[in-house]
Amino acid sequence: MKNLQELVNSMISSGVLKNPRIIDAFETIDRKYFIPEEFEEYTYVDAPLPIGKNQTISQPTTVAFMLELLNPQDGNRILDIGSGSGWTVALLCYLTGHKGSVVGLERIGELAQMGQKNISKFKFDSPCTIEKSGETLGRPGDKFDRILVSASAEELPEALLDQLEIGGILVIPIQNSIFRYQKISEHEIKQQEYPGFAFVPLIYGS
Repeated sequence: MKNLQELVNSMISSGVLKNPRIIDAFETIDRKYFIPEEFEEYTYVDAPLPIGKNQTISQPTTVAFMLELLNPQDGNRILDIGSGSGWTVALLCYLTGHKGSVVGLERIGELAQMGQKNISKFKFDSPCTIEKSGETLGRPGDKFDRILVSASAEELPEALLDQLEIGGILVIPIQNSIFRYQKISEHEIKQQEYPGFAFVPLIYGS
């Protein structure tokens, strides 16, 4: 792909990008602002790219697929785990509008700083931050409408379901599948599985 519009058009034609609001977000939040200079020529290639510290910025079609499953709404409070260089946080900030908020968590301090610097290039209406994550997964004791995880867990982390509001959605890779969990009630979870993906492992704690 030579430019952003070609990349977006290819994802629309392949059927991975459908939601008009998410299409608008991809067209507005240019991936080029989240990629190291040495990989600039590959900005619009549909592939993951290195961002340093053995981490990557995810493949555009994978990000699009996960955002379609997450279905972020105007005014949502969103947690983004594994924020990397900040691209997903920026896309989510755009999608939540001025009434929403996004908290990004990144395990590697230097990447958290890079991500915060990258999202500050945009003037978002909603409060959006990227922080270095702590010893526990997510923000225990806090509640979110949507939780997006961009690293692969071995099994479903129950702690994240506890941080989800009733009606909320969690999208997370587990081993080689992406799972979508919707919290119907405190005792009922609706689950969908989409196999065939690869992510860096989800690591937290010491």
